[in-house]
Amino acid sequence: MGHAGAAAVAVRYLSTAPRAVEPLPRPELRCVREGERAPVEAAEFRRVLGHFASGVAVITAPAADGMDAPAGFACQSFSSLSLDPPLVCFMVGRTSATWPRIARAGVFCVNVLSAGQGELCRGFAVSGADKFAGVAYDAAPVSGSPRLADATAWIDCTVHAVHTGGDHLIVVGRVNALGTDGPDEPLLFHRGRFGRIGD
Repeated sequence: MGHAGAAAVAVRYLSTAPRAVEPLPRPELRCVREGERAPVEAAEFRRVLGHFASGVAVITAPAADGMDAPAGFACQSFSSLSLDPPLVCFMVGRTSATWPRIARAGVFCVNVLSAGQGELCRGFAVSGADKFAGVAYDAAPVSGSPRLADATAWIDCTVHAVHTGGDHLIVVGRVNALGTDGPDEPLLFHRGRFGRIGD
């Protein structure tokens, strides 16, 4: 079975698995033998990579499998991937409690946050809270995923493939619809802080 076949099996499993999907344990670094020091310290890895400024998105999905509320989490690791076919991708920790709910839905919406949505982002970055309490949204046109009000852009997707990447999963989405209905200025994240263009 090739990579595409394995990804298809993973997507099928996650979309049909029971509601109580246990998060995967943190994988061991395969390139480091037992007793051998990791080549890079985790804190230094985060510090150096934090110098890469990025936009910030909230990945959302509609309620699925009898769940009362939609799912969503803040995501810094989002990117466009392919023009033909139109594909995007995001990375999510393998221990995420939100990802199994998105996988079961099989669809998601990427909400690219605007400069004034730092507090909204913080709300979606916490675990266990009602992230949608007091949050204005409507339904994305194809998937029905929450499309957050005042986001600078939205991308409505179907889960296309899932790949493993160390302690994260690489989720590829096929774009079904997209738009730029909100403010033009995006929210930026750099060295652990929110910012905006011109700061």
